Amino acid sequence: MSRFWDAVKRTVTGDASPPPDIEAALASARAKNPAPMFWLLGKTQSGKTSLIRYLTGAEDAAIGSGFRPCTKTSRLYQFPTPDAPLLNFLDTRGVDEPGYDPTEDIAAFDPKAHVVVVTAKATDFAQGNVRHALERVRAVSRSRPVVLVITCLHEAIPRQAHPDPYPFGAMIADPNAPVPEGVPEHLRACIEEHKRAFVGLFDLCVPVDLTKSDDGFAEPNYGGEQVKQALLKVLPSAYRQTLLRLKDATDALKDAHQRHAEPIILGYTSLAGTAGAVPVPFADMVLLPGIQVRMAHHIGQIYGQPMTPERLRELVAAIGVGMISRQLVRQVVKFIPVVGSAVGATVAAASTYALGRALCFYFEAVCEGHVPTPDALRKFYHEHYDAAEKQWKVDHPKGETKST
Repeated sequence: MSRFWDAVKRTVTGDASPPPDIEAALASARAKNPAPMFWLLGKTQSGKTSLIRYLTGAEDAAIGSGFRPCTKTSRLYQFPTPDAPLLNFLDTRGVDEPGYDPTEDIAAFDPKAHVVVVTAKATDFAQGNVRHALERVRAVSRSRPVVLVITCLHEAIPRQAHPDPYPFGAMIADPNAPVPEGVPEHLRACIEEHKRAFVGLFDLCVPVDLTKSDDGFAEPNYGGEQVKQALLKVLPSAYRQTLLRLKDATDALKDAHQRHAEPIILGYTSLAGTAGAVPVPFADMVLLPGIQVRMAHHIGQIYGQPMTPERLRELVAAIGVGMISRQLVRQVVKFIPVVGSAVGATVAAASTYALGRALCFYFEAVCEGHVPTPDALRKFYHEHYDAAEKQWKVDHPKGETKST
């Protein structure tokens, strides 16, 4: 109980310093959090960054600066933040270099990766090193799906429009399906050659052309939705839901600040739900305030408004009583087996999401030159809490936060 009251005091006073074991607790929660891990295997300039950009909506600069070394030849990008990732991308960079040995990467990535995504440019047939690496990766885990993504289709059909409507749906359902006859001859030959080169090593094949809007193509995300559907098809259920919620949330947003903040909020919401599912009463009360304070600082950075202790006290004064009362109820309910964990996860996730949206509401008003009244802030928080609670129950009908 003393740890619980210490956590409450930290939230109310705006003390952002973590208790001594917060880092270990956060690391444990992150390890259990359902964030898909995509292992990208492909040559340099084969379209891996374009694929990440489409799936996340992040800019190239953010993706490039977000990668961190993982092994001697590979690196990791966690979107939107390493603190609370929604999507993880492992990029094997040395696969197109002579003498590349995947042994170290297999040892590091095999237990973590859910899907291997192989990228190959339509007109680049020198894929021997990629194939040899993929053979090794496939051999250690034949049950892990491999999605072959053939990129840069426009290079095979210069000055021609993409085939419309998208004609490759049968190939996504059946890796042995032929390329449709209506596809331009040279492009069809390129795709067939890649399917032959990687025969027996992939489960789904998706041709795409993900270009930038200023490149002049009528459809800059040609095949993007199809590759997303292919990944959803092969992901385990909880990880699939994470990708779905990210798309649904960001597609509906128009405001630039909110569009960038939403993945941050969803990441911390998922992490909070994982922490809240711990069946031991009061165990997560040390962790949840730390998660929410970190989220507040991240959102403040997006709006260019640092989260000062004074601002945090102002927010807690407006909505903190409701937050704390819900946390107390959540801990008491945890004494009920099974049901307690489901309720704990729901309340933790919903309160974190509602807080994140309330922070955006607050900072947006501050940027416009005024501060919301406590009543307006409280009403906004509770409306989004109720909506988030309903959505979490839909996404996790049995209180599950992870699928094995």
